[in-house]
Amino acid sequence: MHTGMHFCALFPPEEPQKFANVHKIFGASNVTKLLNELLPHQREDAVNSLAYEAEARVRDPVYGCVSAISFLQRQVERLQKELDAANADLIRIACNDIQAAGLQPPPAAPPTHMVAAQPRPVGGWGGRFYQTPSFPIIPYSSSMPWNDNYNPHGGGVDGSI
Repeated sequence: MHTGMHFCALFPPEEPQKFANVHKIFGASNVTKLLNELLPHQREDAVNSLAYEAEARVRDPVYGCVSAISFLQRQVERLQKELDAANADLIRIACNDIQAAGLQPPPAAPPTHMVAAQPRPVGGWGGRFYQTPSFPIIPYSSSMPWNDNYNPHGGGVDGSI
């Protein structure tokens, strides 16, 4: 299989920095060996993963994409706490409505982070409140907040998340 064909097809000329970063971090011969070991339909995803990690390593040679992952994990944890609080508020409001109507309130639901990750009603009463556990894949970008403000000890340089 011809090496140049891999690079032409997978590293488009309008994205020269993509190839430059991958070459700088991993080496062209290593990338060629890796791509030759993969099935043709796997190569584009592999190149995108290599490009993502290479760009992250260029920006942060020590942590690479781990800094983005850490930032996103802290953000998910914070948002999960906000979701738990909002669901608790909704349950409290629903229970107040039930009590005002003279009915029995439903049993309290466990926190959402302790329940299997699947769409489910929260609160038990009427199944009106839902948690959807799917998260979008966020492409690596120079405009993302973790690129310039990463602090491995938690939060950004200014103490924010």
